Amino acid sequence: MDVPPARMARWIEGFTERHGGPPEIGPGPDGLRLAAPDGTTAVLHPPPGMPGADDLAGFLAAVGAPRRLGLLLARKGAVAVGVADGGRLVVSKVDTRYVQGRTAAGGWSQQRFARRRDNQAKAALADAAELAVRLLLPEADRLAALVAGGDRRAVDGILADRRLAPLVPLRAERLLDVAEPRHAVLVDAVAAARAVLVLVRDPG
Repeated sequence: MDVPPARMARWIEGFTERHGGPPEIGPGPDGLRLAAPDGTTAVLHPPPGMPGADDLAGFLAAVGAPRRLGLLLARKGAVAVGVADGGRLVVSKVDTRYVQGRTAAGGWSQQRFARRRDNQAKAALADAAELAVRLLLPEADRLAALVAGGDRRAVDGILADRRLAPLVPLRAERLLDVAEPRHAVLVDAVAAARAVLVLVRDPG
């Protein structure tokens, strides 16, 4: 589950109430680990760009601190690029370019449509990379992380542009599951990028 930073302390209180007493807390390979007396465990994965923390107070302080994040959402011919400062989107641009769908036609026509579709897809990736160069590249030194979402192949294709090499080490491992990139989707992605991913395991 995803837990917003503002609700993290209350979620931990609820976890403690539900599972019988204060949990044992310690660092784990994937984040902060909570082990309740009834055997239930919860791993709190730090959101992108957040420094690690070995104790609960440090984790809560770090997760609530503002961070500057780059956002790159892509699906087919649509791309949304933005920069968030804390929970606020301060830079944004959305672009859509037509990419033809697959056709059921066979033979020469199918090959012609496939070539057209490939050319349209390449042009869309080039436009998206240009947008990322304009909006994200100047921010590279100030970003805590780059959070991507949508179609992984499309995002990989955009970041394959050599000019965007400084952004690649900043890319978060997790890919946000988002709808076709629009401004509203980009705004929602800011909250998703800042949320704590919590993995709860019941005993046994």
